[in-house]
Amino acid sequence: MEKYDFLILGKNQPILEILLRLVNANENWNAVGFHDEELAKDHFLQHNVDFVLLSSAIEDHVEKEFAAFCLKTHPGVEVIEHFGGGSGLLQSEIYDRLYKKGKL
Repeated sequence: MEKYDFLILGKNQPILEILLRLVNANENWNAVGFHDEELAKDHFLQHNVDFVLLSSAIEDHVEKEFAAFCLKTHPGVEVIEHFGGGSGLLQSEIYDRLYKKGKL
């Protein structure tokens, strides 16, 4: 199975840590997390990111701007807005995107 890299942006630190733990629990997934969108942009420009997860407590305009930046910079990236619902929902969202891309 292919390995995938994730960037997670969220301003709620406890939730960000949970998402990092959940994503990194999959041996084929590697996630890094940021609470600052400028640091996240720098990382995005320097690394090949497959998925961007937008988590809670991000201002609406920041979320839209960051998603647009990612898609403009790397049109093949998958941007997922994930605001809760447990680990099962998160995995389902990721697997759904992989399925739609023909990766499963």
